[in-house]
Amino acid sequence: MSLSFANKVTIFRILSVPIFIVSVIYYNPQRDFLRFISLGIFSLAVLSDVIDGYIARRWREKTKAGAILDPIADKLLIISAFICLYLVSGKFPMGLRFPLWFVLVVVSRDAIILLGAGIIYITQGDLEFSPTRWGKATTFFQVLSVIGLFFQFEFSFVVWYLTVVFTAISGIGYLRRGVKILNVSGA
Repeated sequence: MSLSFANKVTIFRILSVPIFIVSVIYYNPQRDFLRFISLGIFSLAVLSDVIDGYIARRWREKTKAGAILDPIADKLLIISAFICLYLVSGKFPMGLRFPLWFVLVVVSRDAIILLGAGIIYITQGDLEFSPTRWGKATTFFQVLSVIGLFFQFEFSFVVWYLTVVFTAISGIGYLRRGVKILNVSGA
């Protein structure tokens, strides 16, 4: 069985995560180029998410594997970016770093979504869970937060507060949808 092109792009994104992690973790001020390599890998992974979604819709390559792998790839990238950047970003030239509470909000939401999706998949045998407008806005601001930190933009904290607002709203929305799906299936 061969993978669709969209699924291959998703697998590329999954495989880029460990490379991203290594490039971030090995960062130090003497190797500042690693900050930009990490940013490039992150940006390429984000772009691949846009590409695989477009391909899957345009050429009707939506598959069950893609429905499972795509959100896993997204969550792996975001969770690893926030955790790794929290650990090393204080070494960046201006010392700007994510606050711990911010990282915990973002990581907790994504971990809860993954856990909920796993529970739905186990109990339903299927996972039909499309992203919402709030979820897409959250992803946009999460990506913007990461990029702002890499560039050490002084006013990144403004984006961080917006990210928290969208993260909370979308997290509550996904939680409500998940509970509704589980309640309907249990009836």
